[in-house]
Amino acid sequence: MVTVVENIGLLWGIVPTLPTRLVGAEMRSLGELRNCWLSIEDDHISGWGEGTPPAADLHINAAGGTVIPAFCDSHTHIIFAGTREREFEDKIRGLSYEEIARRGGGILNSAARVQQATEQELYEASAERLSRMVADGTGSVEIKSGYGLTLDAEMKMLRVAARLSESSPATIRTTFLCAHALPVEYRGRADQFVDTVCREWIPAVAAEGLAEFVDLFCEEGFFNTTHAAQIMEAGAKHGLRSKIHANQLAFSGGVQAGVRGGALSVDHLESSGQAEIEALLGTSTMPTLLPSAAFFLRAPYPPARQMIESGLGVALATDYNPGTSPSGYMPLVLTLATVGMRMLPEEALAAATINGAYAMGLNDRGTISVGARADLTLLRPMESIAYLPYSFGENCIRGVILGGKTIV
Repeated sequence: MVTVVENIGLLWGIVPTLPTRLVGAEMRSLGELRNCWLSIEDDHISGWGEGTPPAADLHINAAGGTVIPAFCDSHTHIIFAGTREREFEDKIRGLSYEEIARRGGGILNSAARVQQATEQELYEASAERLSRMVADGTGSVEIKSGYGLTLDAEMKMLRVAARLSESSPATIRTTFLCAHALPVEYRGRADQFVDTVCREWIPAVAAEGLAEFVDLFCEEGFFNTTHAAQIMEAGAKHGLRSKIHANQLAFSGGVQAGVRGGALSVDHLESSGQAEIEALLGTSTMPTLLPSAAFFLRAPYPPARQMIESGLGVALATDYNPGTSPSGYMPLVLTLATVGMRMLPEEALAAATINGAYAMGLNDRGTISVGARADLTLLRPMESIAYLPYSFGENCIRGVILGGKTIV
């Protein structure tokens, strides 16, 4: 099956040979072409060019619009039950993240609801969220558990993620967030909880093939770097590569722990400086930044400009969750990255596409390259790609193609 997208006003994200990730100045290196066409063979990109398009089984008219790689959102928590507007009001009144958690809010609030919800209820709510994300241009999504806080509830969440993978046109990667918060029954016994997670929970999840990655919240007041090392080691033993929530609330040492453990990504990094940058340089670990969480919490943004100018690549993701980032809209993340973190528009787009794919272990998408998976987002006509983060609040998305098939 050959498909040609024709009458493209601007094609962005071009690189002849598909790279695995972009670092430093490379994040500004993706090319563009105007007044052109793009060809797709089955599920992958086969070529592009100016002039008369080649023969095809199906022609899609871009009508002068812009075509970019579909977004790759490498950090979400979209499986949850109920929203948390009351905590939103508490934040407005001045309560901190930690104060809300101590009052039984935050993760513990979501965990209680997930434990009570049926698998079908969780699936239906999450499928609706995922469908909106796809309609808004996202083609690949990492979904974390973590709101269960019991083995049964965590596995219920992971089974929902497996069902979403089967039913959605998006590519789903699943992460077992095994240590998101300390269950009430383990209060004051974090070491014992982590031991249980490593001896019982991780082997159970791995035995059923319910996750590709293992993750934890390495933060002051939650889990420390010793716990991180234990969990990463247990995950590796059972074939699960690590990711880490690190340095969101304080300088926790989570970045360095993630690098030592060979984590694929370290995520958040609001509390980061030169020591964290130096720890990441020359490694395979991707720093993943979540500016919408910093925005929603009125927290400092991660130092993206310093990271890129130091030679690091960064990924961008939504952190879609009910408490600190209740949105899966990647164009807003681009705006926050450019305005809040001084990333150039092309850097932000590279971070939200190819580097996001890398942070999920997906090395065949995120750019316009021969052989790349044909996951594409079709946008309205625009003079430059900078219009997408510039025009915050405007829905510029006209359509989505995933695996070579028109979805929206």
